[in-house]
Amino acid sequence: MRIAVFGANGPTGRRLTDQALAAGHEVVAVTRRPGSLPARPGLTVAVADATDPVAVDTAIDGTDAVLSALGARFSKEIITTYSASATAITGAMARHGITRLLTVSSSIADPNWLPTGAHFFNHVLDPLVNRRLGRTLHEDMRRMEAVIRQTDLDWTLVRPSGLFDHPVVTGYRTAETSADGVFTARADLAASMLRELEERRYVRTAMGVVTTAVKPNIAKLIWNEGVKKP
Repeated sequence: MRIAVFGANGPTGRRLTDQALAAGHEVVAVTRRPGSLPARPGLTVAVADATDPVAVDTAIDGTDAVLSALGARFSKEIITTYSASATAITGAMARHGITRLLTVSSSIADPNWLPTGAHFFNHVLDPLVNRRLGRTLHEDMRRMEAVIRQTDLDWTLVRPSGLFDHPVVTGYRTAETSADGVFTARADLAASMLRELEERRYVRTAMGVVTTAVKPNIAKLIWNEGVKKP
């Protein structure tokens, strides 16, 4: 399958690209920084701003599916990256007749998400980090989800929990709407997207993804994901 990966040079996009190539897919890596992606068999690099409808239209031409791993940093300012890119991508897909879309969102987009037994996270970290520091980011994720839900595409909203780096895929768990767990390894997130691309278990709904086999250092996770400058 020939797939377009948006955010291909980001922390999740790199894993998604690597795993897709290893699985035998052809990958069109859509990025604004092409020099950061090494040339490999099966990989085509398309230079595009994901919020630019014309550039996106050109980038996805000839692909069979679109996978978006776009991300943004926490900010006090209004964030539009997610919703603007969703508008550009879904519009281009409709014009090209491409129907399959998987987009990374967040478990925070589920208003009823409350991990079992995670007292410190539910009552301290979530209100402080996600609901306060990440408020503008998650507001735009919800706008993105609304844009995608209004389309006729075969979409899947992929909702990980707190993202962290782990070198290999583990025995992750998926569930409709959101999954009961606090953390998601990026390797597992990428693997779950590629599996869903093939299995189509969560078409036109949300898929939660959580990692249960390993856990990150919480202080390091907050620093890397919400505080450290890119």
